[in-house]
Amino acid sequence: MIRTLVPDAVSCMEAFDDREPAPLHPQEAALVVRAVPSRRNEFATARQCARRALTRLGVPPGPLLQDHRGAPLWPQGVVGSITHCDGYRAAVVARAADVASLGIDAEPALPLPPGLLEAVARPEERAMVRSLIARRPQVRWERLLFSAKEAVYKATYPHLGLALEFTDAVVRFTEHGRFEARLVVGRDGTPEGDPVGAFHGRWYAGAGLVATAVTVPLSHDVRQDVRQDVRGTKPTADAAGSR
Repeated sequence: MIRTLVPDAVSCMEAFDDREPAPLHPQEAALVVRAVPSRRNEFATARQCARRALTRLGVPPGPLLQDHRGAPLWPQGVVGSITHCDGYRAAVVARAADVASLGIDAEPALPLPPGLLEAVARPEERAMVRSLIARRPQVRWERLLFSAKEAVYKATYPHLGLALEFTDAVVRFTEHGRFEARLVVGRDGTPEGDPVGAFHGRWYAGAGLVATAVTVPLSHDVRQDVRQDVRGTKPTADAAGSR
């Protein structure tokens, strides 16, 4: 599934369950020592996917730890992203000489909890979701929007050093498996800051899942002509949900 969402230069591995035992390095196990068994199993399988993807890339696998925000710490010269949810675990990695940054996310194709769409989506995004639902109700567009924002966060955090809120990005879907995200904050994290350009992604919906991926190419220009999109002020009415 994830292979269809990223370029050929990206190494991918995925799993749909935890039936194959996935050992953790002691340092990794310490990260989930207080987690429930199902969470530990998902984490372990996703870490195993990451190590296998690294091996395919020709990078010796080792412990994959995380920073203070929970982002994976990849080997030097590597970029990547990990996701795991009920029914799916995946990892993607690439050489930093080929790709600037990666972000992936997968979610069960279920309705969002009440109130979460209002918390994570800006008014124009909620209007887009209503329109898309009217045209293609078989796709869980509200969950897909949530997933896209997660993928954007994962891709932009290492690329720009920005810890985004959900409402700091405006996502626009096409019905052909692609989306665009424009940030409404500058590189310094404020609405008045130096504008940040658009990020492009792909989406998938099927088999009870939705998935999204953002690949930031080396040529990505964070100062594209988006000044007309960042003149407003940062919204304060919508609270961002926790990741």
